[in-house]
Amino acid sequence: MLRHRDVAGLDAAERAQLDRLLAAFALRAQTRRTARRRPARRGDVDPRRTVRELLRRGGEPARLRRHARVERPRRVVLLVDVSGSMAPYADALLRFAHAAARGGRTEVFTIGTRLTRVTRELAHRDPDLAMAAVADAVPDWRGGTRLGELLREFLNRWGQRGMARGAVVVLLSDGWERGDPELLGAQMRRLHGLAHRVIWANPRKARPGYAPLAAGMAAALPSVDAFVEGHSLAALERLAAVVRGAEAASVEVAYAELAHAEGASERV
Repeated sequence: MLRHRDVAGLDAAERAQLDRLLAAFALRAQTRRTARRRPARRGDVDPRRTVRELLRRGGEPARLRRHARVERPRRVVLLVDVSGSMAPYADALLRFAHAAARGGRTEVFTIGTRLTRVTRELAHRDPDLAMAAVADAVPDWRGGTRLGELLREFLNRWGQRGMARGAVVVLLSDGWERGDPELLGAQMRRLHGLAHRVIWANPRKARPGYAPLAAGMAAALPSVDAFVEGHSLAALERLAAVVRGAEAASVEVAYAELAHAEGASERV
């Protein structure tokens, strides 16, 4: 039952149990083929190793040597909203990020009124120590939200240089934007052009009658590959499956919800 409960409605004992469950979480990203190759039983013929084997045998027939491309997990970048509207969910989402960071190819940033890289703080093995380190490092807890400006800062400082290239980028936010929604839309298009996949997890999506009508969410949605919930442990498990490449709620579903809500508002 706890897996499906909204994090915002948990009491202290239930949150403690949720924290223990999140500590055992694992996040594995999709793999990608690199340019490097390694010896393999199946794959393309390795001409150099095959010729060397023929020379070693003095030209006698030899077994063809083969090689295959090395597969490595894609980098995962988590952008966690810690603004005031996300206060009921921020701690659980950061604990999810802490578990994800154990994978080694995960970068974590907090977003609010500032952009803060907290990958180093989340390197602590103990989740409580990691949360304390993040609390000390992040200066803008429960402030406003400037998603467009901070996404631009992320892309200019880290993303454009390689952190976002070919990565799976996950934004964990309710999409409330205090700044210019058009700026957010433009930066999301930049991000979509760099990343392998852009995923948006919104804790508010699970609420009855929800539609992505907030200006920031509506502006970002065209550049999102998967739009999922993020309000419970079960939702975070589904998010992890999407990061691995499994099918999930498509953006088309969100567009249908948006069109339905806009049509209803026009009729009123």
